[in-house]
Amino acid sequence: MALARETREIVGCYVGSRDEQGAIGLWQSLPECYLEAETYVDFWAAYDAIFYADKLHHVGKASGQTNHIERFNNTLRQRCSRLVRETLSFSKKLDNHIGAIWTFIHHYNKSLPL
Repeated sequence: MALARETREIVGCYVGSRDEQGAIGLWQSLPECYLEAETYVDFWAAYDAIFYADKLHHVGKASGQTNHIERFNNTLRQRCSRLVRETLSFSKKLDNHIGAIWTFIHHYNKSLPL
């Protein structure tokens, strides 16, 4: 998931594996205007395929700039219970997971103040 720091809007999302292919999918989901924006990422190894350490792309949690996405990930797990394996609402079909995530994303973005 990619989150705009100023607005907290979800600007990109890829549902799939957490490998290089997933990182590339996330990069491709971003609108053009965010591809050249200042970016903060953690040390996930797959990010090396799309991000590089320079003045626009910062790697590391020490900057304190990744706390917004970490907080959002917590919110997502809290509000979308099917993502938690040991619940009654857990989906066995990937399409149902993806649908629930996209429904949450659209609702979340719509609820943000303008």
